[in-house]
Amino acid sequence: MGDSRTSVEIAAQPECWRRAAGLAESAGDALPGRGERVAVVGCGTSWFMAQAYAALREAAGHGETDAFPASEMPLDRRYDRVLALSRSGTTTEVLDVLDRLAGTVRTTAITAVPGAPVADLAGTVIGLDFADEESVVQTRFATSQLILLRAHLGEDVAAAIADAEGAVRDPLPPELLDAGQFTFLGRGWTAGIAREAALKLREAAGSWTEAYPAMEYRHGPISITGPGRAVWAFGALPDGLRGEVRATGGLLRVSDADPLAELVRVQRVAVALAVAAGRNPDRPRHLTRSVILEDPAILDDRA
Repeated sequence: MGDSRTSVEIAAQPECWRRAAGLAESAGDALPGRGERVAVVGCGTSWFMAQAYAALREAAGHGETDAFPASEMPLDRRYDRVLALSRSGTTTEVLDVLDRLAGTVRTTAITAVPGAPVADLAGTVIGLDFADEESVVQTRFATSQLILLRAHLGEDVAAAIADAEGAVRDPLPPELLDAGQFTFLGRGWTAGIAREAALKLREAAGSWTEAYPAMEYRHGPISITGPGRAVWAFGALPDGLRGEVRATGGLLRVSDADPLAELVRVQRVAVALAVAAGRNPDRPRHLTRSVILEDPAILDDRA
């Protein structure tokens, strides 16, 4: 994966996942309990992790769960708890939501920096400092927090960790490194993973990527697929879609690995494509580690 800092952080994920899974039991009621009505907020990668968790939590029967970008959180909607995801703990929109909700609802934040400003606003803070990153592009923190949340739902994540070990070790398929465009597909909780995969290639490598729920891909987006372009699915494909993709002449990748481990492979492809294009994957264009707005008053018009 090269000597970039991002590559080092990607490779550390199996161990970070073990540590995150080990926190699930001790987290107790710091995380949403069964039957609670929950909203999960975040920005960018954290929003996509929120989408994945919300779908997993509902599918497991733990209760109604909504996921919002922090800037679009409906503040007048009633929830039993709001869970905020923020690697840096400094993102303006997340802090704004927590500040506005103070004293009205139970709040929990997951962050890589437990002493960050988010700790002053959230009722409870869970720190994953072992998964913090120097890189701008999020990799191990995002996946580690989702492993924590999956384990807290009662899922056995041992197989996911084993798959991640393969994802950081195995050679990358050369045909993926030659693709000029990627469309990522997911269903249920993996729809959020597909969106995150697309974001990773855009951020690190400036690649042309798209992401859709798998069934929606048939309704127009399939027209973009063709020779030299790839469709990368997370989880099983709907009946008939495999043949439809192949008929376009595009490359199709479907893996039996845990979808979150497959995301690790996408991260590695993103770094490889960035390096091949002469980009620095640790310092992508126009991006910073945390989005801190100079004038947070622009959020005041939110409904």
